[in-house]
Amino acid sequence: MSTPRPRRTWRKPPAIANPVLRYSVFVLVFAYLYWAIASLPFNWDRIVQGLPRAVRIFGSAFPPEFARSQLMISGFTESIQMAIIATLVGVAISIPVAIMAARTISPRPVYLLGRGIIILARSFHPVIVAIIFVKAVGFGALAGILTLVLYSLGFVGKLLAEAIEEVDYGQIEAIRASGAGFLKILVYAVFPQILPRQVGLSIYQLDSNLRASAVVGVVGAGGIGGTLMNAFRRFDYDFAFAILIVLIGIILVSEGISGRIRRGIA
Repeated sequence: MSTPRPRRTWRKPPAIANPVLRYSVFVLVFAYLYWAIASLPFNWDRIVQGLPRAVRIFGSAFPPEFARSQLMISGFTESIQMAIIATLVGVAISIPVAIMAARTISPRPVYLLGRGIIILARSFHPVIVAIIFVKAVGFGALAGILTLVLYSLGFVGKLLAEAIEEVDYGQIEAIRASGAGFLKILVYAVFPQILPRQVGLSIYQLDSNLRASAVVGVVGAGGIGGTLMNAFRRFDYDFAFAILIVLIGIILVSEGISGRIRRGIA
């Protein structure tokens, strides 16, 4: 006797099942795209005139110039130092904030405060935050580190809070039933479950901070971004292209190392 097939509980969403609604959504999306493109102030004459300048810029970038390697090494060393310091500090701050922002283990007032901190940290682009810190503490690596710390707090704090909310609550109840306090619940029930996720997020954030350090340096927040911006201002496109090549190489190497570490802890 054959066993009965399990009953299928999944159903198509109404938007997919109804052809009129489905095609109406497609029409609205394409109509919005047409309106958005038509209403934006594109100056096509200026775009056409800028094509020869773009060709001249790219032509001036070849071959890349690596003669000023000492200046390049100094900028990249500062960017790497900024990324490492900002990642360590940002992840350390994001752990208690993530605990506050986890709905399952924090009281509602504490949860709202933690979510508010994460939302505030994620509300602004790193370049805007870098401009604010440059105005506050001056040009240099300190402004870049503070920017990347805030950037790390917003990203790691949000994902870590979601990881805490997804842990097996049975372990928390078992530790709590033994009479353990909140700190012991975190140490013995929560942290062991989120440790692989936390390590993976920290490694990813280090990669992200290394890329972002080049961006915030453009506005004076230290790192290789300042060197790159100065090269563009002096029309040294060959040196700027050399910096971009080395930056891509460093990102590729860091991506390979972080991928190997993530596979090792998976």
